[in-house]
Amino acid sequence: MDVKLDGPLPPGAVPDLSVDGTIEISHLTNVLYVGRPAFGQSGSTISLFKLVNGRAQAVRIKVELGRASVDTVQIIKGLAVGDQVILSDMSRWDGFDRIRLE
Repeated sequence: MDVKLDGPLPPGAVPDLSVDGTIEISHLTNVLYVGRPAFGQSGSTISLFKLVNGRAQAVRIKVELGRASVDTVQIIKGLAVGDQVILSDMSRWDGFDRIRLE
């Protein structure tokens, strides 16, 4: 993709060199988010294990997801600021609502 700069080049810029950039499609403020889990799509409700008891155990909770980017997802409902969750694939433990961590 070609991009044209209007006006003078920024300080330190050299003509005809490649440039990396980020295109921001939207911006959300005051949003609770976590790293994107191994599964789950925007607008869905998923189960995650939340760490409890000083991180010695984790309990299964329902979490409603909002908008997502490549590596993060908005939390609509189910988590609070400071909660810690397991984001990796925990399907091996689908039959359990509480697990002990060692």
